[in-house]
Amino acid sequence: MASSLDFVKYVCEQMEGAGDITYKKMFGEYGIYCDGKYCVAVCDDQVLVKITQAGKTIIPDCETAPPYEGAKPCFLISDLEDRDLLARLVRETCDALPAPKPKKKKTPVD
Repeated sequence: MASSLDFVKYVCEQMEGAGDITYKKMFGEYGIYCDGKYCVAVCDDQVLVKITQAGKTIIPDCETAPPYEGAKPCFLISDLEDRDLLARLVRETCDALPAPKPKKKKTPVD
């Protein structure tokens, strides 16, 4: 079951204090970016935040689950009402992740 766009927009609103929050449709689900870094997956209307050491400090006992079969586990966020905690988690996670690799320019094929 794919996530609804309304749910993704709600999640983005709940974490808007973390930075520049954007989303992109990915493989039938959604990825959420903070300041250009992919850090949150929304799959089957569930919110999954990448696990970092900073995140473990903020939510040490959080349940984990993979966003899809074969993926690394992520924090499974069930309480979306605590906007401050969610924004802090996303901000700290974003800060702990490496900068995205620059995309290669496509060369035209003759």
